[in-house]
Amino acid sequence: MEGFNVITKKHFIVGGIFLILILLFLMPFYAKPYLVISLTNILMYIILTVSWVIFSGPTHYISLASAAFFGVGIYTSALLGKTLPLTVVVVTGGFASFILAFFIGLLTLRLRGMYFIIFTFSISELIRHSLLWWETNVTGTVGRWVVMVSHNTVYYIILTIFMITFIIAYIIRRSRVGLALRCIGEQEEAAIHIGINSTLIKTFTFAISALFMGSTGAIMATRWTYIDPRIAFDPHLSFMPVLMAIFGGTIHLYGPLLGATIFAYLEEILTTKFPYYYMLLFGAILIVVILFLPHGLFGMIQKRLKGGPK
Repeated sequence: MEGFNVITKKHFIVGGIFLILILLFLMPFYAKPYLVISLTNILMYIILTVSWVIFSGPTHYISLASAAFFGVGIYTSALLGKTLPLTVVVVTGGFASFILAFFIGLLTLRLRGMYFIIFTFSISELIRHSLLWWETNVTGTVGRWVVMVSHNTVYYIILTIFMITFIIAYIIRRSRVGLALRCIGEQEEAAIHIGINSTLIKTFTFAISALFMGSTGAIMATRWTYIDPRIAFDPHLSFMPVLMAIFGGTIHLYGPLLGATIFAYLEEILTTKFPYYYMLLFGAILIVVILFLPHGLFGMIQKRLKGGPK
């Protein structure tokens, strides 16, 4: 009977996910354009957050390089959007970020703790200021024009990237690579002693997470008519995935998904109603979550469902 209940629960979850995907796929046919645009923005944050969790969740290496990989995708779209098909541009943006992350990983993943956090954030800032200097002093024109595409096209590509990201994240978490990443996060020296190639696994996983960020940046660039280094490599995008992951919880993949969805929706509301105070409100919410919900919102929900203490 217990086995039957487990199977039924799994079927219910799979059926619920399938139904949600169908509703998301049909969204442009029955929803207003504003809702499609808002959902595209939410999916963007979900991809960035889940991508961040692929590497940083199990290893506890806090990366602040998300803006760098997202920005590389944006500039790839700006440079190649007029000459290559959109899907090729999106894939190229992803692989450009993959290559960048791979080399950054080889250089920085021997660092730990605060040193790794500072270095990854410095990479984003270095790229942003270097591009700004180059465009100001060499090309003489700051920023680039981007080829625009329809909102529905952007939505469907973002939805596709989201599904691929979530599937890959799930596969990695359930694989031997995921187990190795968790071992590294718990005790890296012990993981190395039992034969885990810590540097290779960390570098490759770091690059995989960047691939999805870069692809997302490449397609999101088409929503803006004009981009420059300050827009493409906005530091805001380095911190938001971290905050969203902590808010939702990183133990399960549903946590970052939940955290990113709620935070993205809150950002849209708060930036409209409280444009000068919304980051302060975000900070207050995050402090409350860290103090009272150490495993995030999803951890609290899971505890309630299992009948734990309220």
